[in-house]
Amino acid sequence: MKIYKIAREQQLYCDIDTAWSFFSSPFNLSKITPKDMRFTVISKGIEPHIFEGMIIEYFVSPLLRIPMKWKTKITQVEEKKSFTDFQLQGPYRYWKHFHEFIPNDDGVLIRDTIDYALPFGIFGRFFHRLIVKQKLQDIFSYRFHILDQMFNSESARG
Repeated sequence: MKIYKIAREQQLYCDIDTAWSFFSSPFNLSKITPKDMRFTVISKGIEPHIFEGMIIEYFVSPLLRIPMKWKTKITQVEEKKSFTDFQLQGPYRYWKHFHEFIPNDDGVLIRDTIDYALPFGIFGRFFHRLIVKQKLQDIFSYRFHILDQMFNSESARG
């Protein structure tokens, strides 16, 4: 299995409580996901903030507007420092996303590290080069832009 890695970071000009509150809510993920992916939390009775062992189910349309079910489990939480989500069911053969929050003099540095693999062996590797790698880069670029507007714009800093 070929494991790929994405590492991104972004400075947010807010305090750790604000950053943690936003990112620890599963319902905010749709706000930072491109609209064409039609990302929707479908879990019933879900808590407003993550906890270790929490299972979250979504619908997402990563390609050609075809809806897919995605189920993740929160496998690790260190309050106001980090959490990890792990795919139980979805479009990847393997998906582990580690979210880190590092307070500093300017606010909070958020760092994402994603390890992932695609199904279908050599075909998956070809598909990765052809579409998936760029699609994931686009998703995280969109996320960067939205978070910049939400936390770093003049109006956000008030």
